[in-house]
Parts: sequence; C-alpha cells; structure tokens
Amino acid sequence: MASAEIPETPAEDIRLDKLSPRPGAKRPRKRIGRGIGSGTGKTSGRGQKGLGSRAGGGVRQGYQGGQTPIQMQQGKLRGSNRKMSMPMGPFRTHSVPVNVGRLDVFDAGATVDLEALVSKGLVKNNANRDWPVKLLAQGEIDRALTVRVHAASAAAVTKIEAAGGTVEIIGEAATE
Repeated sequence: MASAEIPETPAEDIRLDKLSPRPGAKRPRKRIGRGIGSGTGKTSGRGQKGLGSRAGGGVRQGYQGGQTPIQMQQGKLRGSNRKMSMPMGPFRTHSVPVNVGRLDVFDAGATVDLEALVSKGLVKNNANRDWPVKLLAQGEIDRALTVRVHAASAAAVTKIEAAGGTVEIIGEAATE
C-alpha cells in the first residue's frame, strides 16, 4: 500500500495578503432604492405608509401595540424618583447587589471599596460602575473587613460587624 504524498506548495502561496473568504461566504449588500425593477425600489422594502415607513420611525421600547403598557398599569405613588413609586419601566432605579458571602475573596483586615470590587470581578459590567453598590446578607463571612458601599441591608451590616468588621456608607444611599 503506497502512502499518498502531499504535494509541496510553495511558501510564497501561503501569505496573509493572499487569503480570501471561501466562495459564497460573502454576499453583496442589498442595494435598496434603485428603481422598481430591482425588487427593493420605490418604498425600499419599508411597505407603503405607517410608522415603520417613516424616517426615524419605528416602534419605541416598551410599546405594546396600543395596549396600556405594563408600567402604566401598576399602582403608583407620588414622585417618579423612587423605586417604590414606579417599580418598572423607565423610572426604575438600579443598584448592583453584592452578597456578604462573595466577600471571602478578600484577606482579613482588607478595605473593600468600589475599586476593589471591580478588580476582584464582583462588579463586572463597566456600565454598573455608575450604579450604586448595595451589600446584601446572603452567605456567611468569617473575617473582619472594612466595607465601603453606597447602601447595605441591616442583616448584612449585622453579619459584617459580628465578624469584627465595619460598614461605611458612601455617597447617596440607594433608596429602596
């Protein structure tokens, strides 16, 4: 049985500037508005009239086809700046929860602030750095830490202080 020999390809054929996509992998872009004979002319694939055909038009976020949106169906309290007033929709306030049990990545006696939480990956998303951080009581802690957050639940403060640590509230606390 003879072994099949692989033909040698010259080294000059294998270069980055010679690479190209496989045939059929790249399709040409759809050119709209190029006459009625093109299939996507005249209205350019947007239909006749209506919200979707207008420039800048389209259904807004949270629109439910004329039905009263869910955030408007909920009971409301006075003022739109509190989470309890409007618990969903565009007026909701956000906070990043961090549980006490997740703080075991820090050494005893360490100061846990926003930069430390980001560096350890407990606050991951960059957008969440602008949100207030709230300490919650889920989990256990066995070391003394100095925790600086925007808000903390009473049970979380009790657990931190029972372990010999302290909790400092910074900035404006997130309202619940």
